[in-house]
Amino acid sequence: MPSTKPSAESTGTSTEQYNGFTAEERAAMKEHAREQKKAAARRGSSRAEKEAAAERDVLAKIAEMPEADRVLAERIHDIIRTAAPDLTPRLWYGMPAYARDGKVLCHFQSAQKFTTRYATLGFSDQAALDDGAMWPTAYAVKELTAADEQRIGALVRQAVGRDQQ
Repeated sequence: MPSTKPSAESTGTSTEQYNGFTAEERAAMKEHAREQKKAAARRGSSRAEKEAAAERDVLAKIAEMPEADRVLAERIHDIIRTAAPDLTPRLWYGMPAYARDGKVLCHFQSAQKFTTRYATLGFSDQAALDDGAMWPTAYAVKELTAADEQRIGALVRQAVGRDQQ
């Protein structure tokens, strides 16, 4: 008896099978697991010690980046630390991220991370960037001008609820 199930060809869908996560995605998940183990190992430490160790981890991850991304990440790190000094740097799936009360507010994704053509500055749903019914939560970054740096600072201040410019 012929199948009544539509074929991939008749539905216009791809006949390629889903083979799970990409190598980059699997690597990010493994990095996240290592980050969680490191955090668990620091449980007995003081808050200041944990934050200092987390910032060292972020700076070490930035130092590993290819030069173009490293320059951007270093500058963005400085902008975020200046605009919102109460955010805590931490690694998040192997990316420099900045959290409040343990929840990631924003992160920098190197272009190399998922082999994309540009780096990204992303904001989570924790960021207070709401603007009407639709607003951006990620920004492509290829270089930074003085105006871009000011915009990032303003976005970070807005994200944490301090939108004085």
